[in-house]
Amino acid sequence: MKLLFDENLSPRLASALTDLFPGSSHVHSLGLGGADDVAVWERAKLDGFILVSKDSDFYERSLLYGFPPKVLWIRRGNCSTSAIEAMIRDHFDDIANMDRDPEIGVLLIF
Repeated sequence: MKLLFDENLSPRLASALTDLFPGSSHVHSLGLGGADDVAVWERAKLDGFILVSKDSDFYERSLLYGFPPKVLWIRRGNCSTSAIEAMIRDHFDDIANMDRDPEIGVLLIF
């Protein structure tokens, strides 16, 4: 289970969470900085990532096109990178359950 962090999240999250999500990356690390949502979506789908974003774009895309990729939508306003990391750590079991369940494509965390 690996995560792909959208541009609206810190690139540091991929390395900070490597103990729980080995192989995770950030769009910038994959050469997708500034890329459109379609390119990010397709890369996540191709490489088996769960997309992580604070924007509704990928959630809306999943409603239109289904999944994979699955989407972790962080519904929280401005906050620190450490707060985002803590949220993801706190919801590890929920993320793992989403990853395993073929019926769940989106997980919202608050």
